[in-house]
Amino acid sequence: MRSAFLALGLLALLAVNADAAAWKVDHAKSKLWFEGQWSDETFSATFGSWDANIQFDPANLPASKAAVTIDLGSVAADEDDLTSGMKGPLGFAVRQFPQATFVTSSIRSAGGNNYIATGALTIHGIAKQIQLPFTLAITDASAHMTGAVTVARTDYGVGTGSSMGMDWASEKPVARAIRIRVDLTATKQ
Repeated sequence: MRSAFLALGLLALLAVNADAAAWKVDHAKSKLWFEGQWSDETFSATFGSWDANIQFDPANLPASKAAVTIDLGSVAADEDDLTSGMKGPLGFAVRQFPQATFVTSSIRSAGGNNYIATGALTIHGIAKQIQLPFTLAITDASAHMTGAVTVARTDYGVGTGSSMGMDWASEKPVARAIRIRVDLTATKQ
């Protein structure tokens, strides 16, 4: 009898440590972008190329994780000048730093369909821990996630040089606070 309880306990422990389900991003229904302020006007830019390796199970959050890779050269704003500035040496410096990454260290419940992903966001080779709050709705084998986090661009060395008589690290003309947003649809594999 005692060995049966030990076996059940071991099976329960293995179930908790099992991998979470893998999810594949539906890029046609997903968007990754950011917003900021330029001379007190809101601007936004979208990343056209990015991918995410996602394993998620709301019943097994310790095994849930995500690793996102963003092609910084795929950034596009409404204006060509803004797009090229973002790709250039005073922006993302895509020739030297072609990718940004976000790799979770934990995902925890914040009640209901709300979660918080903690992990390292790396831009310009600088990694900073952030917390990304998100909402997730799972219906059968489809998931829809929305989330947003505000970071300081200067924490990552983005826009810290000077040109045209401007110190780009200052709060003007480009605010330091940048709001990163994600609207992601994925299918369970």
